[in-house]
Amino acid sequence: MGPINALLDPLYNVVAWILVHFHALWTWLGLNPDGGWTWVLSIVGLVVVIRIILIPLFVKQIKAQRGLQMLQPQIKELQKRHKDDRQKQSEELMKLYRETGTNPFSSCLPIFLQMPIFFALFHVLSYSVQKQIPIGAMTQSLVDSAHSATIFGAPISATFLTSQADLPPGTQLSHVRIVTLVLIVLMSATTFTTQKQLMVKGMPSGQSNPMMQQQKILIYVFPLMFAVFGINFPIGVLFYWLTTNLWSMGQQFYVIRRNPSPGSPAAAALEARQAAKAAKETATELPEAAPVVPTEEPKPARSQPKRKTRSQRRAGASGQNPAKRPQPPQADEETS
Repeated sequence: MGPINALLDPLYNVVAWILVHFHALWTWLGLNPDGGWTWVLSIVGLVVVIRIILIPLFVKQIKAQRGLQMLQPQIKELQKRHKDDRQKQSEELMKLYRETGTNPFSSCLPIFLQMPIFFALFHVLSYSVQKQIPIGAMTQSLVDSAHSATIFGAPISATFLTSQADLPPGTQLSHVRIVTLVLIVLMSATTFTTQKQLMVKGMPSGQSNPMMQQQKILIYVFPLMFAVFGINFPIGVLFYWLTTNLWSMGQQFYVIRRNPSPGSPAAAALEARQAAKAAKETATELPEAAPVVPTEEPKPARSQPKRKTRSQRRAGASGQNPAKRPQPPQADEETS
């Protein structure tokens, strides 16, 4: 091995150790130890472990991006003030970064830190699995198992450029080409979607700055790079990169939705959701109006018959009206 491989030997051993232990876990859960899905899920487990370890760096990356966005007005002012002196402009920018504790390269840090792991997995799958040479915890029996493991009829150790003579017996080159092409397209598409999501929803609207220009370039460069170099990647490595792209997409979607950059379209959408939620809560807290009870027309009071006296009943029986009965003459009060 060369000096670079000797330097990365500990990382090769770590990657092999993680793969072996996830392979043992899936085998214990009942999967076929020699099956392709067992080894692919072991690679997915490797992605999960690595990305969990890199979460603090991802948080640092987000803070660095927000810090650069907040400094854009001052950066533009410095560029305008020293537009004729590039050296002075660079010195002032570096001074501004030191004073504010901002690192313009922090946004690329998680990508750079993943690259050694990517190369280690590439080495383990290409050197150990393809050539069937044990590395670290990958014993000879595990190496042989991974070498013969297939998914959708294609060995996970094969690449698009693998010839039929180099394939295990019983496998077809057409299956390898189809699986690798599908994975390369998915890998490039998820890379493009992740970059596009960050540029469209995560960047402040109406802002033109070096970060935005860099993002516009990377949105097309990275998918193109994966499409070109993906033909040299083993299928297991393609699964690794597709899985880490899906993780990045979901993680970025969560951050953009819950904690967007100030002034970005995602921030406006978050404010709209919060306003709608507040309006809904206010509406539920208002007292409910009393139900309207239909009014009924008042019924006429029922008149009870008056009780007659004995004299009135006698008069009624004789056919005379008691009110018209002749009254006896009254004596004059005046005396003659």
